[in-house]
Amino acid sequence: MRSGLVISLAWRDYCADSRLSACAVLALVAVITPLLVLFGLKFGLIGSLTERLERDPLVREVIPLGGGRFNAAFINELARRQDVAFAIPRTRQIAATADLTTQEQPVRINVEMIPTAIMDPLLGALSVPNGLDQIVLSHTAAEKLGVTTGDWLDAAFTRQVAGQPEARHARVQVSGVLALEAFSRDALFAPLALLEAAEDYRDGRAVPGLGWAGDLGHAGEQRIYPAFRLYARTLNDVEPLRQYFADRGLLVSTQASAIAQVQSLSRNLSIVFWVIAGLAVTGAFAAICAGALAAVERKRHELSVLRLLGLGTGALLLFVIAQALYSGLFAALLGVGLYVLAERGLNLLFMQMPGEYASHLLLRHYLVALSALLGASALAAALGGWRVARIEPAEGIRDV
Repeated sequence: MRSGLVISLAWRDYCADSRLSACAVLALVAVITPLLVLFGLKFGLIGSLTERLERDPLVREVIPLGGGRFNAAFINELARRQDVAFAIPRTRQIAATADLTTQEQPVRINVEMIPTAIMDPLLGALSVPNGLDQIVLSHTAAEKLGVTTGDWLDAAFTRQVAGQPEARHARVQVSGVLALEAFSRDALFAPLALLEAAEDYRDGRAVPGLGWAGDLGHAGEQRIYPAFRLYARTLNDVEPLRQYFADRGLLVSTQASAIAQVQSLSRNLSIVFWVIAGLAVTGAFAAICAGALAAVERKRHELSVLRLLGLGTGALLLFVIAQALYSGLFAALLGVGLYVLAERGLNLLFMQMPGEYASHLLLRHYLVALSALLGASALAAALGGWRVARIEPAEGIRDV
């Protein structure tokens, strides 16, 4: 009950001393708003850059360099790693090509064949082609052929035998078309079995699944792959995977340097922010302490009267702290309002892509900032108002 009375008295005195109260609020706003803008820029820019990298699977791709010798068991083991999102074998690149044509148009294009399976990050929401007669086309290939999902194509696989060209054909259906930003070259994505069939045919082996005759002497042998497709689960997993392959003498190509640049920028901006925030908060803390000391001296007579009426040191200290909290709360509301205006202006000026932000803060950031401001205000007021303990009740009647 007495606490409620003290808080009520503090509010009435705060309103009566409106000019000094407004000055205290504006002093805090001058500290809060630039810090919110600075942190909003850091979080918005770095967050947008990181999300852009996360959305692009090619940034997380790990590409083996040189001719390797990998069996299916090794690649399946890679796929089961916690830091790997997707892994699948690749056949020889020279054998992983096909000539695509349609019945309606005489256009023939040569495309690279890329193995795919469930969880392929390049396919996104597209359904995975199933069987030897389904493929997913890249946007450029579909555009050149003038086909869409559901259309049928003729896929020709050629080879040279004793200097004479030979070819086998297969009818394939387009089960989906990739977006241009997902893959920019002419390609078809198909189950690994179709790429193995094309490689076997070009090596002179039989392909029973497509009815292509050839050598059956290699049936049952363990297949060795020269490469694989592999994507890290997150950006932070790219460098550990590169190190994993380096420790085993395998040279790979990654986007680790681009990822490291963004992470380094984030760290550097964090250092700049905390240095500036530390200096600003220290100044604001000192200002609140000084303001509390000045308030105690200025209202010494009024506080002594309150002590004469029976209020103890704790109640008087609550009086000082409550007024500091009022200033902190008003400063937080005004600072957030000014930041929101600045955020909209910065995003209109610098936003490059929909869904990205030049400046952006989440609800939790506002709550943390409010809690930190009120906590610092209360602590500073408590340290600055310690002199209320020296006020004697007799001071309240000395001048009467």
